[in-house]
Amino acid sequence: MSANVDLNNRPDYDQVLQDIADYVLTYTITSPEALDTARNCLMDTLGCGLLALRFPECTKHLGPIVAGTVVPFGARVPGTSFRLDPVKAAWDIGCIVRWLDYNDTWLAAEWGHPSDNLGGILAVADHLSQKRVANGEKPLTVRTVLDAMIMAHEIQGVIALENSFNRVGLDHVLLVKVASTAVCAKLMGANREQLLSALSHAFVDGQALRTYRHAPNAGSRKSWAAGDASSRGVRLADIAMRGEMGVPGVLTAPQWGFYDVLFSHTNKDLALKPENQRHFSLSQPYGTYVMENVLFKISFPAEFHAQTACEAAVTLHPEVKDRLHEIAKIVITTHESAIRIISKQGKLANAADRDHCLQYMTAVPLAFGNLVAEHYEDEFHAAHPIIDELREKMEIVEDPRFTREYLEADKRSIANAIQVFFTDGTCTGQVVVQYPIGHRRRRAQGIPLLEAKFKANLATRFVGQRCTEIFELCKDQARLEAMPVHTFVGLFEQ
Repeated sequence: MSANVDLNNRPDYDQVLQDIADYVLTYTITSPEALDTARNCLMDTLGCGLLALRFPECTKHLGPIVAGTVVPFGARVPGTSFRLDPVKAAWDIGCIVRWLDYNDTWLAAEWGHPSDNLGGILAVADHLSQKRVANGEKPLTVRTVLDAMIMAHEIQGVIALENSFNRVGLDHVLLVKVASTAVCAKLMGANREQLLSALSHAFVDGQALRTYRHAPNAGSRKSWAAGDASSRGVRLADIAMRGEMGVPGVLTAPQWGFYDVLFSHTNKDLALKPENQRHFSLSQPYGTYVMENVLFKISFPAEFHAQTACEAAVTLHPEVKDRLHEIAKIVITTHESAIRIISKQGKLANAADRDHCLQYMTAVPLAFGNLVAEHYEDEFHAAHPIIDELREKMEIVEDPRFTREYLEADKRSIANAIQVFFTDGTCTGQVVVQYPIGHRRRRAQGIPLLEAKFKANLATRFVGQRCTEIFELCKDQARLEAMPVHTFVGLFEQ
């Protein structure tokens, strides 16, 4: 046979896709911890979305593409009056959820925010639940939403454990698209072939670059990128449900597949390292691990690698607040991922640039005792030159132990330490925070604060009686799980 022709033997679907499809279609969730955590995650995620509606830069993106569009059984965007097709509703819900960088987080070889998938899940479930009732069928319940959230968390998180997309320049919203595609296809009633087709298109799409997350190009796209990815998952699931053929060898096809095109290093020295191999490394089967261990972002609307730095800065605030102009040096001891993602010097161009700057997120609570979303806005930054003065005095040091324990399965710490030195030769003690308050190791301490955060976020949008009604419902696991999805979403309609 000539060497100048391709063998056209169509392969079976790549095993990675088959494993995801089989998990979504056959796994039964029984873990009480996962379901309880998913309930808290649902509360927190919706609350983050409601809070974001206070920011015009976010709300300008919301609503139908064509003004005045009427959609039968349209999916609602919580906190608004919009009723949209599920694809645009997923975009909008995902946008408000992610806008303030305040929802849950997963940190491993890859980073991400698994609750970003709620955009697609809630939009599809609300639409289908309304449609079922209109057809005289039983609606979907919130338990279905919680199950889908747990599975989306698991798909995104397990793939992220040992596979670093950031090291080849790809953004973590790739995993949002894959997870949303899988669970939304299941919600739509996909069979195995349809689900595999949808998943294959999620990988063949071409993927977002991380350019918009890093200096000097950091910008607001990082606040809507996950909504865009979850929305794309809904669209791909719909395409597959219409009978579109899949791309079975999307990952492994020589030269043209995802591994060869997008998951390999052009630098030969890097490509030889085991962690840079041209295939996914999956260290455990899919279950409920990720939801059970997810990190809640409770205290600060800040990139998660800086959460413990913010907490340390708040601790030091009383000691330094009256001596800010006497500070000679601030030493931040941190881990490698924080240095690679959010350590930056120079002018910060916008709010999105500031909430991904370790130095900025440390300087504000050092000076003011807290860090809230408004502290990233242009007006606040311009009014307080002390922030940039403090940034200029900061030294960033990596602690190898912090870096090591960040990746250890039984720890997964996100440690930071801060020490302040003054011009008179005195200094504070070093304040070390190993685990943020949203970590599983601090769950008992964190949940009451998570609930308080949810209450405060509800109050930014609704009157007291409705806030109480929603909060009491969300506290009741059994009643929440049994509620029809469209009734639940209706509680958040403006």
